[in-house]
Amino acid sequence: QVQLVESGGGLVQPGGSLSLSCAASGIIGNTDNMGWYRQVPGKQRELVAVITRSGDTSYADSMWGRSTIFRDNAKKTVYLLVNDLKPEDTAIYYCYAYYQWTNYWGRGTQVTVSS
Repeated sequence: QVQLVESGGGLVQPGGSLSLSCAASGIIGNTDNMGWYRQVPGKQRELVAVITRSGDTSYADSMWGRSTIFRDNAKKTVYLLVNDLKPEDTAIYYCYAYYQWTNYWGRGTQVTVSS
């Protein structure tokens, strides 16, 4: 059974930094794309960043220049670093992985940006 477990998040002050990680289990070999989405109540889940198995990355426009996604294939873990956090970054952040033609999701971790 494939599971994604996120860690990190919490309360961060505006202008601060955030580090999230997501470890996959139940995977034979490695996943294809891994990444992060986020969602606020009443809105659709939106892409934050994605990374392919070979390390190619893509970011939401709002994340360019202040976030970094990377992965450790040996640990089956994907990471997200975000700097210069803004109140509008407040959301539940979800990890996802594409594996054997299926999208898998973590349970999400709350990130609140507030002073």
